[in-house]
Amino acid sequence: MKGSRNFKKFLLLWMGELVSSIGGGLTSFGLGVYIFNQTGSAADMALVTLLGFLPTLLLSVPAGVLADRYDRRLLMMIGDGCSALGILYILICMLRGGATLTEICIGVSVSAVFSALLEPSFRATITDLLTKEEYSKASGLVSLAGSARYLFSPVLAGLLLTVSDGKLLLVIDICTFFLTVVSAAAVRRGIGSKAAEKQEPFLESLKGGWQVLRSKKGILPLVAVSSGITLFMGVFQVLVEPLVLSFTDARTLGEAETVCACGMLASSVLLGVRGLKGHYVRTLGLSMILAGCFMAGFSLFESMIPLCVFGFLFFAALPFANNCLDYLMRTNIPVDAQGRAWGLIGFLSQLGYAAAYAVSGAAADAVGSMTGLGVGRGAAAVMLAAGVCLAVIASSLFIPQSIKALERYPAKEEQKQ
Repeated sequence: MKGSRNFKKFLLLWMGELVSSIGGGLTSFGLGVYIFNQTGSAADMALVTLLGFLPTLLLSVPAGVLADRYDRRLLMMIGDGCSALGILYILICMLRGGATLTEICIGVSVSAVFSALLEPSFRATITDLLTKEEYSKASGLVSLAGSARYLFSPVLAGLLLTVSDGKLLLVIDICTFFLTVVSAAAVRRGIGSKAAEKQEPFLESLKGGWQVLRSKKGILPLVAVSSGITLFMGVFQVLVEPLVLSFTDARTLGEAETVCACGMLASSVLLGVRGLKGHYVRTLGLSMILAGCFMAGFSLFESMIPLCVFGFLFFAALPFANNCLDYLMRTNIPVDAQGRAWGLIGFLSQLGYAAAYAVSGAAADAVGSMTGLGVGRGAAAVMLAAGVCLAVIASSLFIPQSIKALERYPAKEEQKQ
């Protein structure tokens, strides 16, 4: 029986992911500033973001199958530990006289390949450890860990860049990988290794994961809406740095990103303490509509105060949406298929990110060039359009009855626990 005593094990695992998120944020911020200073191109920044994301996306489905076939904690240790190799490669290139765009792309791609093992195993481990009543609270804390790369990393990176260069940020990130491996090892020792009982062929496991998603009518429509949402959220993620760096410096950018991310901190802490008690579909739709409006507002200014206000509100809306998506998915998927299901869900719902990373930077450069206003205003124009589209797509959540049914009729497996 899973009980509240396992929440302490979850907290240990969560603390490791929190540290990893901060380290990853340092690298992401440092590389973004490095590339923008070298090339002045939003497209180059977006390319690195894409290559750091695409391997994880493409491998998320087989990684989900592996999470149901093998020890999930061991997969987390391998994924976290080996992903440091790509960052180490970039560091070596910088120490040898400066990393080229190609070398940075290779490094982030290698790191992303191993990171693909982490997400399905981490989410499935939450299900292994916790009860249904603890899911919402855990989701709030997971959102908080994810927000650490925006909350703590930017201001820390901005300060470090005033006294050193990007190499120090990479060194710190590499060190964090060892801490996360240790936390996963401790949890693994506490609950033992756990491999799935069914050792069916790999392709059969993959097919089984798809059948699980199809077995509940509302899951695939919800995933489709999630993919549309991630498309426009990805535009925001890519274009924030070139927009702000076009009229200020890296330290101010770091401070602004931290202030904005405090919105996510406030919401995540609230959800971590209290959780949500119902109305998940309604909360999901409203939070994403507001996020779209705040994104549009962010794009209208070249002054730090309104940027920080709209950025704060944008990030404050995200944990509510993530919490609702997590709950609706988790409570409608059988426990023994969680790894496969989360791998497929991660792949399908994050296709929007891949599209955003592929086109948004080039679109910002093109708009800036055509208007003669520069890459900063080009990024603002693309972000404005994305915010409006996000609000429109999120409003579609109020229509399908199959999505609403996910809240009313969770999976029988979960009801019995």
